[in-house]
Amino acid sequence: MSWIEAIILGLVQGLTEFLPVSSSGHLELGKYFLNIESGNSLAFTVAVHGATVLSILIVFRKDIICLLKGSISFKWNMENQYILKIIISMIPVGILGFFFQENIEKFFTENIRFVGSMLVITAILLALSHFARAKNKKLNYLDAFIIGLSQGFAVLPGISRSGATIVTGLLLGIKKEEVAKFSFLMVVIPVIGANLKDVFSGDFTDAAGIGLMPIIIGFFTAFISFVAFPVHKIIKPSAKGSSVPACPTLIFL
Repeated sequence: MSWIEAIILGLVQGLTEFLPVSSSGHLELGKYFLNIESGNSLAFTVAVHGATVLSILIVFRKDIICLLKGSISFKWNMENQYILKIIISMIPVGILGFFFQENIEKFFTENIRFVGSMLVITAILLALSHFARAKNKKLNYLDAFIIGLSQGFAVLPGISRSGATIVTGLLLGIKKEEVAKFSFLMVVIPVIGANLKDVFSGDFTDAAGIGLMPIIIGFFTAFISFVAFPVHKIIKPSAKGSSVPACPTLIFL
């Protein structure tokens, strides 16, 4: 892998991680167009995902710190209720990710046509969200579980995790701003967990073939591009509907 390829893939990962367009799907497409085999680039994939995990913690540090401070009060306050909703939303993806993700990734990751078809489905869902009628409903525990179910489909390469959860929340009639914020915060732990799972169970013998420098370059490119990108400005448009990101997704395909 060349330095230029590492920069390109790092940018793809960093700029699409929390856009509702599937970072994993676009990363696979990027590898395909650059003639990089997915099965031989696990070390690089883990590195760029690790970079975005670190950047997520930095970008959303205020929200995370606020929840943590509220949780240590040992009172049934709004922060603890919110944390419980996040935990409930994690149940479906936790089960799927722990028991089935490896098999799903082996079956689909090398199938670029499947990745493309899942990206089309993501684009359609994003476009349909534009027609969802907001009811200004507050997020409850059942809603959190249903949104968590939609997040479970994101184990398929090409299905956007944030896209699926935002669309589901909008269709449930939850307040637009609330579902957008919840969608971003609920994926922090699953993303970290998925990366840790790859670190402890992955085979990184391919790292020698890729080279240490491209991995480092990809890591810092993904990290800087995500942190520098105005994520806080994306949350508001996402809350109004997600049809706009559907357009570049379809154009890219």
